[in-house]
Amino acid sequence: MRFSNSMPDQQYPEPTCGALIFNPAGEIFLMKSHKWNNAYVVPGGHVELGETLKDALKREIKEETGLDIFDIQFICFQEFIYGKEFWKKKHFIFFDFVCKTRSTDVTLNSEGQEFVWVAPKDALKLSVEPYTKKAIETCLL
Repeated sequence: MRFSNSMPDQQYPEPTCGALIFNPAGEIFLMKSHKWNNAYVVPGGHVELGETLKDALKREIKEETGLDIFDIQFICFQEFIYGKEFWKKKHFIFFDFVCKTRSTDVTLNSEGQEFVWVAPKDALKLSVEPYTKKAIETCLL
């Protein structure tokens, strides 16, 4: 079968997961990502075949930050359809969670350029991409 160059890379929406991570001081972790126009985002990523959302979340956060998480609670889902905020044309379904970590010792991989630990209400004063902003606002309700 021959594919056209105009055909999208994706054939189906990609399920992804991300989380607001709370440290023992009650601050949340945010990182700047070049994939999101250098805005602050939560760590996370795609769900692999055969993987639960929570297992994917633990794996992605460990890969991107070095943090171990626990007490994982679902907060909302969001649809991202070819938004300009992301560096590639993608269709995602975001599953957003809150969780906790016992550590603040972060080791970023190449997806994050810098990070902050910040009070949730102060996070909204930062340059946060819109989907992370909605997750923070949902968490603050």
